[in-house]
Order: sequence, then structure tokens, then C-alpha cells
Amino acid sequence: MEKRNVTLKDVARKAGVSTATVARVLHDQGYIAEETRKQVEAAIRETGYRINVVAQGLRKQQTLTIGHILHSIMPNPFYAGVALGVEQEAMKHGWSVLMINVQGDARRERLGVETLIQRRVDAILFTSAVDETNVRLALDAGLQVVQVQQPTAIPTHQVTVDNYVGSAAAVEHLISLGHRRIAYIGAGPTYVHQDPAFVECLKSVEGERFSGYRDTLQKYQIPVDEQLIAFGRYYTLEHDNNSGDGYTYTRQFLQLDRRPTAIFATCDILATGALQAIYECSLRVPDDISIIGFDNTYAPYLTPPLTTVELPMTDIGKAAVRIVLEQGQQDTSTSWVQHQVRLSTRLVVRSSTGVAPSEHAPTTQIVPTTNMKKE
Repeated sequence: MEKRNVTLKDVARKAGVSTATVARVLHDQGYIAEETRKQVEAAIRETGYRINVVAQGLRKQQTLTIGHILHSIMPNPFYAGVALGVEQEAMKHGWSVLMINVQGDARRERLGVETLIQRRVDAILFTSAVDETNVRLALDAGLQVVQVQQPTAIPTHQVTVDNYVGSAAAVEHLISLGHRRIAYIGAGPTYVHQDPAFVECLKSVEGERFSGYRDTLQKYQIPVDEQLIAFGRYYTLEHDNNSGDGYTYTRQFLQLDRRPTAIFATCDILATGALQAIYECSLRVPDDISIIGFDNTYAPYLTPPLTTVELPMTDIGKAAVRIVLEQGQQDTSTSWVQHQVRLSTRLVVRSSTGVAPSEHAPTTQIVPTTNMKKE
């Protein structure tokens, strides 16, 4: 059988099922008995059937293409993880992805949106948008828009993560080990309660992480010490006195009369800098000081392997694509409904956290979170 002439009917005939059953297997829609699925998949392999993406797109007046605008691709591997999930889910359904990396530049982001509009993509994913006016530009062009992880105020479909719960789990883990002086390194405006910029920050991803830290300390009646709170930058592995990175802030913490016994850094990049500073001060992790990161990107490859809050990066990307696919199947005459997907985090315990030094012995019994994995 010539591969170029193979049709859905040929596959159905080979498998001994209806064309509708073959279509459900191809698009992973509806219930299919496992034995039937295997029969259809075997028939697809034997006949060499391939979905005719061009014809499918013409019938639906679609290009079956998703534009994916990434805030940056390096040095934070989080974005690469989301991009991988987007590509995997899109390819599974016969769609293509055009990815544009804007490196945090609003102008490049706008040019990216304009390029994707010209290429007639069916949807644009923003991970994460730099400027909300560029999100508005995509919407005004009539495109489906999904904002990932850090949505702007513009109403669109969203895929986010429960950062608050992940942060609280990290701090509870440290408290359960006897730590009471727990430093915090995050990203955002300076920690000043009255500062409107900081108040606005609390609504963001970083705000959720800080609130989880602060509220958990207060839950166990541990004072929030402003000397142990610092906000820096996620997107640099370099450090100097003005960069506001994990290394710089950890050096400052270690110079305090009462240094912290643990550090919670809200990004593995920040935790990497903290580890470097601790090493330079001839301190041991976790014997002298424990450290937890957030995202599980660099964490498994550091020394010691880092306890961290894992973000479901590929699942985030897959969820964003599924929203696009589901919306494409709905009646466009109906009113628009915003879809919001909220995913969970998981605490991964490795060897960078340990019992606090003896003078900081635990006084509170804490039941460990169930969403935790030890490695």
C-alpha cells in the first residue's frame, strides 16, 4: 500500500473498527478500550498513515500552529521546560509551534507578536508576558491567548501554579528540622509594607511565595525578621555588589551577628548563588546552614543536591496547549469563557536541608506535608 494514498478508512479497515474510533485514538479523545487502542495503533504503524495537517487546517480555517513567546530561554531552565511541554502536546495532536525568545525585552516581544500574527497562527502562548500591551495586541488580532505562570491584568486563558502552598511546604520543612532563623531571598521590590510596588508584588508569583513564607512563620509564632528578607533578580548567575543576586544577599546574611540557620531562595538560580557564598565562608551545608530552592531546575545537579519546590514545567506547557485545542473545538458563536488551570507544586527533599544547630533545637511538632518526595 502506497503511504501517500493511505486514508482513515484504510486504517479502520485494517484494525476492524470504525473511522470514528480511529479518529478518537489519533486525537486522544473519548474512551477507548485498551485492546482496541492497541489494534488501531498497530494498524497506523503497518499502513504508515499520517494526518494530513494541511487539509485538516483548510477544513477548519486554521493553520494548526501555535505561537509561543518566551520571556527568556537562559539562564532559567524553567522556560525551556514549559516549551518542551508545549511542543510535546502540540506534536501529539498534529500541531506546530513557532517559538520566539524575547529575553525580557518588551520591544522584541511586540515584534514577536506582530510576526506571529502575520504567520496566521491560531493562538499565542505567553510564558511570561513582559508587557501587557503586547497581550492586548494579540487579543485584538482575534487570536486565542493563554498566559502562563505570571499572567498580566489582561483577562485571557491562564495556566498558573499554586506557589503559596509550595512556599509554605518549604518553610514548614525547615521549621520541622528546628530552624527558627530562616532567611528569604526572592525577586521583586524592596520589602517595605507601605510601598505600593511591594503591595502589588504580593499579587504576583513572587508575592505568593513571599506570603507563604511570612504566613507560615506567623503560623508557628516565629517573628518575621526584616534583616533576613531580601529581594533580588531571578535572571542572573553572575554577582556583584549591586546585582541583588543570591550570592550577594547570602554574604550579607552571613555577616549578621546572628546569622540564619536556613535560607529559602525562591528560585534555584538564587539558591546557586547562596551555595557559592556559603562555600566561600567555609561553612557546610546542611551542617551549619540549610538551604531550599524553588523550581527544581538546577537543584539535582548542585553539591549537595538541593532540596527544592518542584514546578510541573512540562505539565504547564501541555495544559496551555490543551486549552487551545479545546477552545478550537467549541462553537465560536457562544460567549467567551475564561479558562484557568491551576497546577500543584511538590517539595523534593534532598541533602541540602538538615537539623538546625543544637542551639536551635525544635520546639514545635510539625506533620510533614503529604505532597513531598525524598531523594
